[in-house]
Amino acid sequence: MANHTSALKRHRQSLKRNLRNRATNTRIKNAVKAVRSAVDAGDKEQAAVAMAAATKVLDKAAIRNIIHWRQAARRISRLQQAINKID
Repeated sequence: MANHTSALKRHRQSLKRNLRNRATNTRIKNAVKAVRSAVDAGDKEQAAVAMAAATKVLDKAAIRNIIHWRQAARRISRLQQAINKID
């Protein structure tokens, strides 16, 4: 454990950020999973609704630097491609 005041503060900050990042990553996984399950079921309307929510979650995570903006763009693109393949 750290002894210096500044190191203790950095440790407290890292714990808070770790919780926030973990929560955001869980939100990302759940949003992507919702889109994937709708695509697997072949439900284009439900997939579109889930896609809107997933896009919002991914963009917020990218803005907050929890994931890289290119990773967010790639995930959104691949999800949209999967939705477009539904007949």
